[in-house]
Amino acid sequence: MDKSGQIIDIGGGISTLVDDLLANDYKNVSVLDISAVSLQTARQRLGSQAKKINWIEADITQAQLPHQFYDVWHDRAVFHFLTKAEDRQKYVEAVRRSVRQGGHVIVATFAPDGPEKCSGLDIVRYDEDALHNEFGDDFEVVDSTRRETHHTPFGTDQKFVYCYCRKG
Repeated sequence: MDKSGQIIDIGGGISTLVDDLLANDYKNVSVLDISAVSLQTARQRLGSQAKKINWIEADITQAQLPHQFYDVWHDRAVFHFLTKAEDRQKYVEAVRRSVRQGGHVIVATFAPDGPEKCSGLDIVRYDEDALHNEFGDDFEVVDSTRRETHHTPFGTDQKFVYCYCRKG
């Protein structure tokens, strides 16, 4: 991908993905998170580099994002918190509206053998097919075989599944 492509990290908060993107000279990065505290923590960590990022404090099910704008939509661990079908539908509609034709969508959720709750909150676990089915035929699966075990700072393991699609 061209380093000037538009990238959005959903639920990016205190994640260091934004640091890595900046270090690799990506120019147009947005980070969306519902938590102002998490966004502020990331800004402070990045120091003067933070001004290069478009910070968006919003609930993704209600966010007003630019139409057909993003080349890459990345979400590692927001979608599985959407336990209501209408919230998942709003999320998918946001992806449809905001990601350009041919754009890339990378979503990670808890796998079927992942935790049943996270931070005391209910979640929905997915296998590869169930996750892709939430997005539907507008999205072509590029890769959905990636699984990951995340080792938390608390000494527990969390199983994730990734779905990488291209918007048709």
